[in-house]
Amino acid sequence: MIQTNSTVKRVAIIANHKFQSKKIANKLFTTLREDERFYLTKKSPDIVITIGGDGVLLSAFHTYENELDHVRFVGIHTGHLGFYTDYLEHQVDELITTLREDTGEKISYPVLQVSIALADGRRIRGLALNESTIKRIEKTMVADVLVHNVKLERFRGDGLLVATPTGSTAYNKSLGGAVLHPTIEALQLTEIASINNRVYRSIGSSMIVPKKDHIEVYPKKTGRYIVSVDNKTYTYKDIVKIEYQISPQKVHFVSTPWHTSFWQRVKDAFLGDLDR
Repeated sequence: MIQTNSTVKRVAIIANHKFQSKKIANKLFTTLREDERFYLTKKSPDIVITIGGDGVLLSAFHTYENELDHVRFVGIHTGHLGFYTDYLEHQVDELITTLREDTGEKISYPVLQVSIALADGRRIRGLALNESTIKRIEKTMVADVLVHNVKLERFRGDGLLVATPTGSTAYNKSLGGAVLHPTIEALQLTEIASINNRVYRSIGSSMIVPKKDHIEVYPKKTGRYIVSVDNKTYTYKDIVKIEYQISPQKVHFVSTPWHTSFWQRVKDAFLGDLDR
């Protein structure tokens, strides 16, 4: 059995299947394995290094979602610019230096807590780093929406999305939702193709819900529903209620000299070089 002391950092390396990602993973593995300050393991790591894009980091988040209190993440990007990755593929040496000089500092973001109540009495719970959606499979979804115990509307349309601040730039933005800075601990409720006419009405615009409030969705029709939690998708029959709220837990990232400001990431991802 390998013994490690409290000063040794337990590090997990997770890469996608791209050749360049695997190449970087091999370099990190070889370098860190020879450094007595690190112990490479995927069991109860202190630091999780993801190599690829935001999808890899989302998968890693869900792998360790029950260990968020002591896990910190850091990402290397090998594709298009990602919101959760601080290092580009040519900056591996800089990351290694950061890990060697790391003192445990972290940058933390809120995550979404999802609770699904089914007609058979089961209750399913999960966490989302980006967003969660609910859609009815067979026909138009009809659901009562409550915000902090106030019945706000009877929604009719394709579905509903609830996003975290960091997730506001993903599916939420494509639906016309607002971009929300991750230091604002709030939920965002955004409609997916709502029906609005002289008979049926809903808010229409996305809504920012503060941390202290929760969102409840009560489907009014029986049938099968698709529920997504980040990049995971589930099908349930006869959902009684879904409740969304800011989790008491947070996701933690390694605080690095290369950490890009949120607004810089927004500019790089959606606007590019404004001086062209």
